[in-house]
Amino acid sequence: MKKLILTLALALLAVSTQAAKKPNLIFIMVDDAGYGDFSCYGQKKFTTPNIDRMAMRGMKFTQHYSGSTVCAPTRCCLMNGVHTGHSFVRGNREVQPEGQWPIPANLVTIPKLLQKAGYVTGMFGKWGLGAPGSEGDPVKQGWDEFYGYNCQRQAHTYYPKHLWHNDKKILMDGKTYSHDLIHEQSLKFIRDNAKRPFFAYLPITIPHAAMQAPEEDVAPFRKKFSQFEDKIGKYSHGTKVRNPVAAFAGMMTRMDRGVGEVLDLLDELKIADNTLVLFTSDNGPHSEGGHQPGFFNSNGPLKGHKRDLYEGGIRVPLIAYWPGKVKAGIVSDHISAHWDLMPTLCDLAGIITPKHTDGISYVPALTGGKQKVHDYLYWEFHAFGKTQAIRMGDWKAVRLKVGNNPDAPIHLYNLATDIGETEDIADQHPDVVKRISPLFKSARVESDLFTLFSKNKK
Repeated sequence: MKKLILTLALALLAVSTQAAKKPNLIFIMVDDAGYGDFSCYGQKKFTTPNIDRMAMRGMKFTQHYSGSTVCAPTRCCLMNGVHTGHSFVRGNREVQPEGQWPIPANLVTIPKLLQKAGYVTGMFGKWGLGAPGSEGDPVKQGWDEFYGYNCQRQAHTYYPKHLWHNDKKILMDGKTYSHDLIHEQSLKFIRDNAKRPFFAYLPITIPHAAMQAPEEDVAPFRKKFSQFEDKIGKYSHGTKVRNPVAAFAGMMTRMDRGVGEVLDLLDELKIADNTLVLFTSDNGPHSEGGHQPGFFNSNGPLKGHKRDLYEGGIRVPLIAYWPGKVKAGIVSDHISAHWDLMPTLCDLAGIITPKHTDGISYVPALTGGKQKVHDYLYWEFHAFGKTQAIRMGDWKAVRLKVGNNPDAPIHLYNLATDIGETEDIADQHPDVVKRISPLFKSARVESDLFTLFSKNKK
């Protein structure tokens, strides 16, 4: 009997030790911040010292891409590990009175995979992939804990009348800054689960319009940007913000401080060396609510903004921070995208990567191994007449208003020499156009969601 008890104890210890070796995973995604909105990526009007700290002590990617150029499809690509040619959601489809069209109950998502591998999963921020009570509700999609906005429209104000904690509506007074509450819950989740493998997904709402921030963070920028003090930024929910330019800088300052608090907590809990922190944005910069991306050079050297498939709409920061595992101060030009997150986290968690994914793990890039590369990246966006884009090596191909003209021409750019996509050189490289052209059809299938809406319109 004693031998049996000892054997069982050793087996339990082995399981516990194996679980402890699984790295904690934190994925921070801000909302509508451009490639140039961080000082480590060139921002000059304000600083982001904590995000810069991640870059200085970790790896900064210069050629990383979002899943889409607006909120919901990006989040679908991220969670399901596919590009928009294969994703269920390819646009912002709304549900009344609250929420967006739900992803299916059987969709394979990152949190579902990590749950099965022994991770506790938590999401803190904005969801946008299924109304409360629907099959896309976060509590039905693999999240052990959720706190924040279910609906993208509700997130148009930082002073909401309610938030959600799992499936419970939390009534608010309309005077409390939501970012702070959500941030506090994310820190609590990390603290509560420090002794077991966890996945914390932080889809932060800053700096999506409206340009709202507590005055303590806005005040220092009012004098600096005093030329905008008589400007009023207006957005939905009746929001009106004086000097939205100063407010934007204040928002980014508050968000950056919160990122620093996450990093400091990992040090305090002594789990930083077993935690990978990734930081990115969901798409390029917006121009709503009085925000002036041109003034801030929010898209850096890139052409286009949110809702474009030019580089400014889809190229986003990616910073990886993992003391002792990811070398400090490394800049990577590996071409990657949000749909690479699923295979990357599967690699780290010891999970077999699902066959459906379009992604490629970038763990080798993080750890100095031999990195596989994409044959190409693909996007499609279903507003403004429908747009398609492909990146193949240094070549970038864009087709505009495809919905109106299925034979719309291909515009071609060489990103190695023309990162701003200023010169269409399709006529000069017919061989490249010929290679890329078939992919605009073969890279995609019809989405169940868009097929459904198409049938409803008939």
